[in-house]
Amino acid sequence: MQVSTIEIEKAATILKLLGDKTRLTMVKMLDTNDCCVCEFVPIFNMSQPAVSQHLRKLKDVGVVRETRSGQWIIYSLNKDNEFYPLVQKLLEYLPNQDFKFRELEEQGLRVSCD
Repeated sequence: MQVSTIEIEKAATILKLLGDKTRLTMVKMLDTNDCCVCEFVPIFNMSQPAVSQHLRKLKDVGVVRETRSGQWIIYSLNKDNEFYPLVQKLLEYLPNQDFKFRELEEQGLRVSCD
């Protein structure tokens, strides 16, 4: 299997974005769950504009994609992106974050944005 290479400049941009703990955690969570901004707000205890700003930065480089579902925007990991193999490799070393969604459910804060 041949591994494609990424320009150093582009890899540095991705790694810099993922160097932020909040964005890195968001990407790890999106590895197993699609998510709405309204779910990230209580998880990260941040304002909706702050969460949206993090997601916008990830979307701008193509790591994350958004899909409109009625009035909701659902975010997911963009597995078709040229950087996905790099991101995927990095995520393999991180602990699963699904417990954050379970905690939201237990608190009655897990939102269904369907």
